[in-house]
Amino acid sequence: MRQLLGILLLLVASLVLAKDRKAAPTVEETKFESIPTNLFYFEDSDVVLVTDSSSKTTYRSEDAGTIWKPLSGVDRGAVLEVVKHPYNNQYAVALGFHKVHWITKDQGKTWTEFSVPEPPTLSRAPVAFHGTDPDRMMLLTAACLGFDCKESVYYTTNGFKSDPKLLRDDAVACLWAKSTEMFTTGDRELDDAQILCIVRGKFSAFTSEFRLLASSDFFKTEVEPEMAEDGRTVSGVMNLAAVKSYIVAAAKSEGTTELAMYVTDDAQNWHRAEFSGHKLEEDAYTLLESTNYSMQVDVLTSKPLSPMGVLLTSNSNGTFFRKNIEHTNRNLRGYVDFEKIQNIQGIVMVNTVDNWEEVERKWMADKQINTQISFDDGRTWQPMTVGKDKELHLHSVTDQRNMGRIFSSPAPGIVMGVGNTGKFLGSYDEGDTYVSDDAGLTWTRALRRPHLYEIGDQGAVLVAIEDEETDSIKWSLNHGKDWQTADLKVLGIDGKIKPIALTTTPDSTSLKFILTATKGKGSRLEHYIYALDFEGLHEDKCKKRDFEEWYARVDADGEPTCIMGHTQMFRRRKADSECFVDEEFKDPEPVMENCKCTEADFECDYEQNFRWDAESKKCVVGGALRVPAGKCEDGSEKYMGTSGYKLIPGNTCTRRGGKELDEPIERDCKDTGGPPATGKISSELTTFKGERFLEYYYLERADSNEGDDETVIMRTDRREAWLSRDHGKTWAGIDTDGKDVVAIYPHQYLNDAVYLVTPTKTVYYSQNRGKTFNTFDAPEKPNQDRVQILQFHPTEKNWLIWTGGKGDQTIAHVSTKGGDDWQTLLRSVRKCQFVYREDRAGSDQLIYCEQYENEDPDAPLSLLSSDDFFEHSKELKRDVINFATMAEYIVVAVRDADQQSLKVDTSIDGKVFADAQFPSNFKVAHQQAYTVLDSSTHAVFLHVTVNPREDSEYGSIVKSNSNGTSYVLSVGEVNRNGPGYVDFEKMQGLEGVAIINRVANAKETDGGSAKKLKTYTTHNDGADWELIPRPVDPPNGKPFGCTGDISRCSLHLHGYTERKDPRDTFSSPSAVGLMIGTGNVGEFLGYKKDADTFATRDGGMTWTMVLEGTWMWEFGDQGSILVMVKEGEPTNKLMYSLNEGLDWTLHTFAETPLLIEDITTVPSDTSRKFLLWGKLHGDLTTIALDFSGLAERSVPCHLDEHDPPSVDSDYYLWEPKHPLSCLFGHIAQYHRKKLESACYNGREIQHLHRIAQNCTCSRRDFECDYNYERQPDGSCSLVPGLSPPDPAAVCEKGRWWRGQELDFTSRTRPCPGKEEEYYERHGIGGWGLFFAIVVPVGAAAAVGWWVWRNWEGKFGSIRLGSGGGESGGALGGGYGAFDREAPWVRWPVVVVSGVVAVLAALPMVVGSLWRTVSTRFGRGGGSGGGVGGAGGYGARPFTSRGRFQRGRGDYAVVDPDEGELLGEESDEEV
Repeated sequence: MRQLLGILLLLVASLVLAKDRKAAPTVEETKFESIPTNLFYFEDSDVVLVTDSSSKTTYRSEDAGTIWKPLSGVDRGAVLEVVKHPYNNQYAVALGFHKVHWITKDQGKTWTEFSVPEPPTLSRAPVAFHGTDPDRMMLLTAACLGFDCKESVYYTTNGFKSDPKLLRDDAVACLWAKSTEMFTTGDRELDDAQILCIVRGKFSAFTSEFRLLASSDFFKTEVEPEMAEDGRTVSGVMNLAAVKSYIVAAAKSEGTTELAMYVTDDAQNWHRAEFSGHKLEEDAYTLLESTNYSMQVDVLTSKPLSPMGVLLTSNSNGTFFRKNIEHTNRNLRGYVDFEKIQNIQGIVMVNTVDNWEEVERKWMADKQINTQISFDDGRTWQPMTVGKDKELHLHSVTDQRNMGRIFSSPAPGIVMGVGNTGKFLGSYDEGDTYVSDDAGLTWTRALRRPHLYEIGDQGAVLVAIEDEETDSIKWSLNHGKDWQTADLKVLGIDGKIKPIALTTTPDSTSLKFILTATKGKGSRLEHYIYALDFEGLHEDKCKKRDFEEWYARVDADGEPTCIMGHTQMFRRRKADSECFVDEEFKDPEPVMENCKCTEADFECDYEQNFRWDAESKKCVVGGALRVPAGKCEDGSEKYMGTSGYKLIPGNTCTRRGGKELDEPIERDCKDTGGPPATGKISSELTTFKGERFLEYYYLERADSNEGDDETVIMRTDRREAWLSRDHGKTWAGIDTDGKDVVAIYPHQYLNDAVYLVTPTKTVYYSQNRGKTFNTFDAPEKPNQDRVQILQFHPTEKNWLIWTGGKGDQTIAHVSTKGGDDWQTLLRSVRKCQFVYREDRAGSDQLIYCEQYENEDPDAPLSLLSSDDFFEHSKELKRDVINFATMAEYIVVAVRDADQQSLKVDTSIDGKVFADAQFPSNFKVAHQQAYTVLDSSTHAVFLHVTVNPREDSEYGSIVKSNSNGTSYVLSVGEVNRNGPGYVDFEKMQGLEGVAIINRVANAKETDGGSAKKLKTYTTHNDGADWELIPRPVDPPNGKPFGCTGDISRCSLHLHGYTERKDPRDTFSSPSAVGLMIGTGNVGEFLGYKKDADTFATRDGGMTWTMVLEGTWMWEFGDQGSILVMVKEGEPTNKLMYSLNEGLDWTLHTFAETPLLIEDITTVPSDTSRKFLLWGKLHGDLTTIALDFSGLAERSVPCHLDEHDPPSVDSDYYLWEPKHPLSCLFGHIAQYHRKKLESACYNGREIQHLHRIAQNCTCSRRDFECDYNYERQPDGSCSLVPGLSPPDPAAVCEKGRWWRGQELDFTSRTRPCPGKEEEYYERHGIGGWGLFFAIVVPVGAAAAVGWWVWRNWEGKFGSIRLGSGGGESGGALGGGYGAFDREAPWVRWPVVVVSGVVAVLAALPMVVGSLWRTVSTRFGRGGGSGGGVGGAGGYGARPFTSRGRFQRGRGDYAVVDPDEGELLGEESDEEV
C-alpha cells in the first residue's frame, strides 16, 4: 500500500511539473527608429548595449534585451561609437563625434564625461586598451583640414578620472605592449608602462618613412627598436597589431607592394617572419584567429579579382610559417573561409577552391568550393560527411549572414552551418542547415532551407530562424536531432519578420537570446529587437547523471588524440537528457591529460638558424649556427650543440617513453661561422649572340621584399629577352613561346613588375621580379608609331593603359584588372597617361590624352581629360605640342598664335591652366626650345634656349612661382646640345650643390664661333655660382699646366651634353658627399679624349685627380666600393677603391681585353656586385663582378642609430662645409662610414642623421621676386621702367597672389572668389600653421614634420630652396627644407631631361628622346632607350634615378612616362 501511495505521489508531482513546463519561449518586442548597430554584451552578464544608427543614441538593457533605456549621462544623438573593453567586463567608452566622450566602469549603469582636444580618428581603432589594467587607455585623435591631418595620441592611467595627457603628436597608431592578457614583456614594470607607436618619419610625412618607436615613460624618452636582421631599424611601418601572445608590425618600402612582417613575443626582440617563399602584399594577407602557441596567416596567391590564398601556421615565436593548405577561398575584402572551432584546440575548418587552375586562368570563372576539416592543427585535412559517404560543404566567412562566429560557440562539440551535400558548395539560398555534436566529425541535416542559428545553455538549446521573411521560430533541446516550432503570432508578434542577426551571451551559457529583425518594406520598413527566453522549457536542472565525458578529438578507433602534448575532455550534457545545465556565465573547462612526446610536439630551433624543409620534412640548417659560450675556443673542433629541434613552448607532453628530438648532438665548430672570405673578386663571363644590347633594367628588391636576388632583365637585337636573378652570374632565356620581344616595360612605380611586349597581342608579365611569368591578351597589337605602348598608375598596380595600333589609327585602352579586361578610351591618340597625384584631389582616375582633331593624324592635337575613363571628357587645350608631368606640375606646350613660337601653360590641380609669364628683363624673340629641369623645390625650372643654331645651342634658366605662372631669371649662357640636354646637374643626396657648364664666349658663339665652356658650381642652391678651384697637382703625375687666378685656371667637367649615356652622372644619392667626373684643369673645358678623372669627397668643395685618362665609374655599397673601367678602349683590367678614392687597386677581370660599353649596379648603389657590358670576339658579353669575397667587405658594418659616434660604431657624423656654413637656415649631419672600417654597408642607410643647428637668416637665403633683379650689392630692385606685379592680373590666371615688397614676397593672398579654396590649402589646419607663409601650393603632403617644427622663416623674399611656391633655389639644383626630394623627405630624385623644343619650321612629326633618355630601371644599352631594335615599337617609361641608379641626373624626361620632346617637332630621330 505504501509503495502504491509513493507511486501516486510521484505521478501527481510529475503532472504538476508538466503543467508548469512552458511549451514555447517568451518574447518581448522593442521598436527602434532605425537599424540597431554595434550590439554587444558585457561578458558574464545580461547587460547589453546597442546604438540606433540614425538617432546616434545608445540604449542599455539589464535583462538581455527585454527592456531598453537610453544611456544615463550620455548625450542623446552624440554617440559616434561605443567601444567595449576586450578584457574587463565592466568598462566601455562612448566616443562622441567631436571632443566630448564618456566612460563607464559599471557595465553602463553610470557614465563619466571627459574631453580630449581633438576628435577621434576615423582611420583605425580609436581606443587602445591595456590587457590587464582597465584604467590604462589611449585615445587616438585626428584633426583634419582637407587632406591634411594632425594626428595625436592621449593617454590616461586612471580611467579618465583626470584629464587625459598628451602622449605624442604625429603618432599614426599606438598600442600598449601588453595589449592582450597573454602577452608579456617578461618585466612587470614594462608590462604596465611600455607603449609602441607608429610615428611619421624624422624628416618626412610619407608612409615609406613611418617609424616604430617604443617608450616606457610616456615618450619622455623613446627608442626605435632594431627590428632588421642587420641590427638596424626599419622604416615604412604601416600597421601594428596585438595577436594573442604576439605583437606584429607590417612594413612596406617604396617601389613594391610586398610587405615585411616583423613579430615579437616580448616587445624587445623582433624577427622578420618568413612565409615559405610566399609573398606578403599590401591588402593581400589576412591575420586569422590564432592559437596560444602559433599564428595563422592566409596569403593571397592569385589575382585579386579571383582571390585564393594559402593558409600558413607559424612556429611558437611567430617568425617561421609552414604551409597548411593551398587554394583557400577568399573574397575581395580579404575575408577568408577559415574558422577554429571555439574552445577546442586543433580543430579548424576551411573552404578551398577545387578548380583553382581554371580560376587563375579566367578571373570570371565560377569557383568550385569544397569544405575541409582538420583535427590536428592543419597538418592533415579531410572532407566532412553526412552519413557514410555524402560530402558536406558549408558557407563560411566570405558569405557571412549572422553576427559572431559562423559555425561554433563555447558549447563543447556543437557545430552548425548552412550548406549542401554533393561535389561542391552551391548557392546559399539553395542550402540547408546542418548540425554536428562531435566537433565536425559527423553531420546531420537539422533543417531544410538556410537559417540563422545560435547555441545556448552550453549546447542544451539550439535556436534557429529561417533566413528570409518568416512567421515562426524553431529550437532543439537534443543537439539538433529534433526541432520544435512556434508561430510568432502565438508568441505575440504580428506579421512576418525578416531576421538580421541572432545572438546570445558570448559564453553561450544563457537561455536568453536576442534577435534583430525588420518588418515591412520600403517606406514602411520598421526595425525591432526581440528578446527570447527559453527558461522553463525543461523542468529540471541537470544532475550528475545527465552529463557525459566527451573527448574533443578522437581517431578512427574512437581513441582520444593529442594536441600540444595532451588530450582535451569536456563534461557536457547528454543530448537526450531532459534538463537544462542552467549555469549562467560558467564557461566549460576542459580536462587535460598529458601524452607521450611525438614529433608533432617539437619545432625547429629557429634561434640556432634551423628552418623547416618541406621536401625532406625535417629541420635543416638555414645559416651559421650560434656557438655556445666557451665552446670552439682554443682550437676545439667539436662541441655539443642543438639537434635542430626544440619542444614547442607550452607543450605538456611527457618525455619518458616518448620522442626526445631536442637532445644535444655533437657538431663541428666550422659550422658556427658563415662562408669564409676568399679575399678575391670573382668574375663570371657570359656571351650572347647578337650585335647590340638594346635594353637592360634592374628589378631591384626593396627592403620589404623577401629574398636576396639581384635581378637584371635585358633584350638583345635578336629580340630575345634574358633574365638573371644573381646580378649576371647566370642568365636564362625567358620563354615567350617563340615570339619576338620587341620591348621591355618595367613597371614605372613597382620594382617587382615587368612586361614583355611581343608583335602580337600576347603580353608576358611578371609580378615577382621575373621569378614566374604569366600572360594576358592586349586589345590590339602594339602600335609602331614610336608611341609609348604601356602606361602605369602610381598606386593601382593593376591599372594599365595600352596604346595599340589598328590600321592607321593608334587606339588607347584601359584595364583595371591587370590586362584581364579592356575598355577603349580614345582613338587617334598620340599619348594617354594617368595623372594621379596624392595631393591632387579627385585624380584617382584622371587621365590626359592627346588626340588628333577629327581623328585625322595630319590635324593638330587637342589635350583632353577625363576622370571616368572617357565616358565623359573635357577639352583642356588645342594645338598642343606636348605635355609633361613633374612633381606637382602639369606643363603643356602649345603653339602660339603666330605659329612661330611656343607658349607654356601650367596646372597644379589638373583642371585649371594658367599662362606663363617670362621675366621682363629676359627677351627671346621666338621661344623655340625649352628643357624642363628640376621641379623639386615646388617651382618649375625651364632652360629657355637663346641660341638654337646647331652646335651653338645655349640658353638661360628661369624659375617659376608656385603655380607656374610667372618666372624669374636664374642664370644665363647655360650650355645645351641638339637633343635638348643641358649641362646642369645637382649633387644627389646632398642639398644645395649643383654644377653647370656656361658658354664663356656667348657673343662669339652667336657669330658662329665654337663654344668655349666653363664649369661653375653652387653650394647654396643657385644663389651664387663660382668656378671650381684648381685641384692640387697629382703627387705622382704631371702638374697641371695652368697658372694664374681662378678665371684662368680652374677645373672643368664634361656634363650631360657630351656623355655617351646621359645617365652616367657625377654622384649617387647613397654615397653622400662623393662626386666623380672627367675633365681638365685650365681656362676652358677641353676635349673629352684629353680628359682625366677627378673626384671630390667633401661635396664639391675640393677636387683631386684620381686617375689619368677617361674612365667610366660606378658606386657600390653606398660608396664604400668605387669601380672604374677605361672608356673607349679594349681592356681586361679595372681599378677599385675601398676608401672613397684615396687609394686605388688594379684588378684583372678577364684573360682577353674587350671593349666595355657600360658598368652598372643596382639602382640604390647598395650592392657589392657590378656588371660590365661589352663585346668579346664579336659576341655580346656580360661580366659579373662580385666584391663580397674581399675580407674588407665581408663583415656587415655596425651603425648605432641612437649614438652614431659610439666607440663600436663603424660610422661618424659628417657635416658638409659650405662656404657660408649654413644652408637653408640649418646645418645638417649625415652618417658616413669610417674609411678605416673593414666592413660593408649593406641595406641602404638613412644618411641624414639630424639637423644639428638652425641658423639666423641672411641675405643669401633670399632671391629676387618677379620684375625684380639683383644688384651688385646683393639687393633686389625693380627692373627699370617696370612696376611690381599686378595682383589682379595674377588672379586672372591663378588662384592666389603674393605680396610685392621684398620683405613680404612669400606671403600669398586669396584672389577674389577663390577665398574658400585658398584657405582650404593655406588655412590653419590639422598640421598647425600649414606653412601658409612659405608653402602656398599644396605641398604639405611633401614636407616632413621636422620642417613644421623647426621652420624659423619670417615673412620675406622668396627663400632659396624653401620649397615655398615662389621659393626654391635659383637653379633648382639643390635640396630645400621643403624639397620633396631632399634626403629627409626621401622622395626619388627626379632624373629629367625632357626637352620642350620647337623649331621655327615646325614640321609635323614629333621626334623623341627614346634613344637617350633615362629610365627608372637600367640603362638602355647600345642604341639607347631600348627601342632601337623594336622596329618602331613605343618609347620607354622614364622617370627617376632614385628609382634606378643608372640615371643619376637632375633632368627629368619632361614627361616622366615618355621620352618625347615636349615640343620638338622633327622627323629626325634624336
